[in-house]
Amino acid sequence: MTMPSKIRVGLIGVGNWAEYGHLPALKLLPDYELTAVHSRDLGKAAELAQRHGIRFALDSMEALVNHPEVDLVVVLNTAPQHEITVRAAIAAGKDVYCEWPLTPSKAVSQELMELAEQAGVRHIVGLQRRLHPDYRYVRDLLKDGYIGELRSVRLHISVEYFQRERIAALHFTIPPENFSSLLSIYGGHYFDAVFSMLGHPHSISALTVNQFPEVTLIETGEVLKHTTADQIVLNGTFSNGAVLTAHIEAGKRNNYGIQLDLTGTQGDIRISNTTAFGSGFYTLEAAQGDAQPLQRLKVPPRYNWLSENNLDNSQQEIANLYAAYAQDVRDGTHQAPTFADALCMHELIEAIETSNREGVRLTLEA
Repeated sequence: MTMPSKIRVGLIGVGNWAEYGHLPALKLLPDYELTAVHSRDLGKAAELAQRHGIRFALDSMEALVNHPEVDLVVVLNTAPQHEITVRAAIAAGKDVYCEWPLTPSKAVSQELMELAEQAGVRHIVGLQRRLHPDYRYVRDLLKDGYIGELRSVRLHISVEYFQRERIAALHFTIPPENFSSLLSIYGGHYFDAVFSMLGHPHSISALTVNQFPEVTLIETGEVLKHTTADQIVLNGTFSNGAVLTAHIEAGKRNNYGIQLDLTGTQGDIRISNTTAFGSGFYTLEAAQGDAQPLQRLKVPPRYNWLSENNLDNSQQEIANLYAAYAQDVRDGTHQAPTFADALCMHELIEAIETSNREGVRLTLEA
């Protein structure tokens, strides 16, 4: 398919993340034009279209995926709705972006990947964190031997969300069949970012714990049964013998955020943030040699793919993903994460759950 001068985007789903994350990111990039939107609530779609100058508010998914002025279908509804939407986009011969999780099922996600490949359409999954300039810069530092051979990786993610009391908008995170839990959402995004930079672990052993067996919706007081993990502890090794420790915890009241420490034979690197999602920006620090204090590293300008903007950290991550996809379309590169990366994350999460359930250390396939 010959692409026009701009990639014309049709959105399916008009929730908070669509307007907070995707619309500002797409508007920043000159490669894109927002042309169409669909929601199950046509009134919401029409309101969003009017606010953002989108020409077509469409009353069906079929109308959007088959619209002649849509090149890229962006799937932003909930995870259980992804399958039918992605299938429709592929059947229409359109490139498709789908939020992570791709689907709640590894088997279905694999089928969608195979269908997209057979149809010859580009497929992108919303594992955007790996494309942040800090992660891309650190990936190159490691490749260039900045800290020598990697010896250990320590990752701590503490989330101020997913508490015992949740706003009604987070209702979808509670049913396990939605595959929208702490492990699948925060684990999926951060494990992808870290392991796409370092390579995937060779072996893992996992512990998952549910400390909130009931969750209360704040607005209504409704109490719901909750069975997914609020604490995940993971240890393992990489192929070169480097050691992995990771801890993800939900419902953190204070001092939350992310810290990734990389220890090498010649030095150390740290990436940290005061929030696991939102406006906070990463701090990148490093030291080489012995007994040296960590010093702030400035990411070279060449890693910045975006024009000057006021977007926050999470918005910039999604903008970088769209910038990568536009370059892939233009130059035939493969920088944006695909359904294959989603399948890798499904496999890792499945291994974590198996290790916890059976109390065993697992060797992972390369």
